[in-house]
Amino acid sequence: MPKKNKTLCVDDLRHAEYYGMQPVFDELYHRSLEGENFTDLMDLILSRDNILLAYRNIKANGGSYTAGTDNKNISDIGCLPPETVAEKVRFIVTGSQHGYRPKPVRRKDIPKPNGKTRPLGIPCIWDRLVQQCIKQVIEPICEAKFSDNSYGFRPNRSVEHAVQKTYTMLQRMNLHYVIEFDIKGFFRQRKSQQANAANMGNGNTRQTVDFYYQADSECTD
Repeated sequence: MPKKNKTLCVDDLRHAEYYGMQPVFDELYHRSLEGENFTDLMDLILSRDNILLAYRNIKANGGSYTAGTDNKNISDIGCLPPETVAEKVRFIVTGSQHGYRPKPVRRKDIPKPNGKTRPLGIPCIWDRLVQQCIKQVIEPICEAKFSDNSYGFRPNRSVEHAVQKTYTMLQRMNLHYVIEFDIKGFFRQRKSQQANAANMGNGNTRQTVDFYYQADSECTD
């Protein structure tokens, strides 16, 4: 007897099905370089391919198995069919008459070498998936605006690249001092600057990003 067609869960999809977004991201980068303003990115953010790519990228990170305040992790999404995942993400963002509201973020204090702690916010896994969908679309737009001398939390850049650039400048530009300092609250301010850098205006995409900042500031222990 012929076998029944099994409904694939999102974990069973071959990686090849997730590709196809890179040309879109490249186009966004070049349009941003030319100074274009982006007023409606939500259709692209909530496209099937972008959502499934976001799932794949999150699953590759071991932190996706750490639950947020709803006690769910990436495994709870991986057992669902891909169309169900895409539909749920769209409903989370656009289905409520009150607009998108991320759930409270779980707070965890991470020890620092100086004896102090650094607060870490762990979003609920569905909110994290939405967040990744947004990141994938606005990142190439922001990248086109950022300084070439910026290395923190950017794709294909690291602290090692910053150190290498420092040594190069010391040797070639007759410089003699390196200053290291920390800016309190820098990342919260940088998030807001990223949204502005993307030229997102005041539409649905900007409103959704702003809700994330609010959820991050309302952590739950």
